[in-house]
Amino acid sequence: MTPRSLLSTAVVLALGFAASPLLASAQEPAAAPILTPPPPAEPRVNGPKIFGVRPGAPFLYSIPATGDRPMTFAATGLPAGLALDPATGRISGSVKARGTYEAKLLARNAKGTAEKAFRIVVGDTIALTPPMGWNSWNCWGSKIDQQKTLAAAKAIVRHGLDRHGWTYVNIDDAWQGKRGGPFNGIQPDPKNFPDMKKLCDEVHGMGLKIGIYSTPWVTTYARHIGGSAENPEGDWTSPGNGPKTVNKKILPWAIGKHSFATHDAKQWAAWGMDYLKYDWNPIEVPETAEMEKALRDSGRDVILSLSNSTPFKSIPELSRIANCWRTTGDIKDTWDSMSKKGFTQDKWAPFAAPGHFNDPDMLVVGHVGWGKPHPTNLTPDEQYTHISIWCLLSAPLLLGCDLEKLDDFTLGLLTNDEVLAINQDVLCKQAVKVAGTDVLPVFAKPLEDGSKAVGLFNLGTDEAEVAVTWKDLGLNGGQTVRDLWRQKDVGAFPDGYRVKIAPHGVTLVRVIPAK
Repeated sequence: MTPRSLLSTAVVLALGFAASPLLASAQEPAAAPILTPPPPAEPRVNGPKIFGVRPGAPFLYSIPATGDRPMTFAATGLPAGLALDPATGRISGSVKARGTYEAKLLARNAKGTAEKAFRIVVGDTIALTPPMGWNSWNCWGSKIDQQKTLAAAKAIVRHGLDRHGWTYVNIDDAWQGKRGGPFNGIQPDPKNFPDMKKLCDEVHGMGLKIGIYSTPWVTTYARHIGGSAENPEGDWTSPGNGPKTVNKKILPWAIGKHSFATHDAKQWAAWGMDYLKYDWNPIEVPETAEMEKALRDSGRDVILSLSNSTPFKSIPELSRIANCWRTTGDIKDTWDSMSKKGFTQDKWAPFAAPGHFNDPDMLVVGHVGWGKPHPTNLTPDEQYTHISIWCLLSAPLLLGCDLEKLDDFTLGLLTNDEVLAINQDVLCKQAVKVAGTDVLPVFAKPLEDGSKAVGLFNLGTDEAEVAVTWKDLGLNGGQTVRDLWRQKDVGAFPDGYRVKIAPHGVTLVRVIPAK
């Protein structure tokens, strides 16, 4: 990700797709700079242009907007049953009538007014764009508790991530205690999560949403109670630290004779959960369908996210009933792990659609560490590549870092609205490789407005030039290129675009028909 000199830029603008010897003299800096410009003082409404909800389900959407505060909010065209808080921008209520409602969101401050078209679809499909938020595992591992979860939610608001669309605060494995309560659902560990309902209410009170973790196995990966048992009461004894039989369909890491999916879904709905990470291996259709029905019958819209390593042979059926599914094993904060997951997704592309997303696992920027957080081992250029390819893939964006330790560089990665808009595009098309080589690939995805999002990547260990022609993108005539990380137009080019890129770096652009 290289800021080019003015001379090099002038040469590229003048010559279009022609290579330039002067371009070769541009040198990569030792570390990538903060490329994202600060948001303007004037109001700007960010986030997706569409939102899905089921009839009668609780509705919560917080208008993500940047700009100087104080700010007030308004909306036109909201369906009956919804109300907007003008001070917070939160839309809540419920809608009974199915249909598509064309609304308009407005944000006002002393500098001006911004508006954005917003389509509310009341039907059977939720998560019409990829979910964005945080998950506890890659930061805290099994050391998660109520205090850390609430701190993550507060950090999202304090850092203003919610103004860019970051919404979910998801608790991973190790929250569980015993089965019981009015629904005979899994209850939280009373020491680490003394009041799960209060936690959900507090997160919702910030305009955010909250998620939970479970498995159809008798026991989870972290050796906590799962969603099935060998007896009808659901009694469970910890397997301790004995031999690991995970993924082999051997108890306790196997499906028990008695399922408690309905019981657990009712309990999560009573608390107010909005997201479920459902984790086992191999992922199979019967357990997925059972949980999907249980979540629907609970009365809440709960995203169903499958983990991990979804069998490709099952994806035609699974992709119709789940919202997200892990296409890979667990990610680590290394170039080898991240790049192998991010750049091997093409075969999954036909199954990506609004409400249904391929998931190459969580983000490993910032401080990660699975219980002992440390600065990510990815270099700055590798982190730009990480965010860029995940956005191009229309993948769920779930942070796995300590949100209380966000530095300016990491905030720049997470608050670039033009980059995030690629992920949140209404079409939800997944980018595929369209040109280049295995080492210097070009990935592209079509966008709703007719433009193309294009990532030019250098997966090699030396600086290299990466090129794409308009023919590669199925385009004719001159095109305008906009650098999305820098949020500025590069220029108009007659035949294509080429750029020098640092090792493990990226240039992410939008290609728009030239005027």
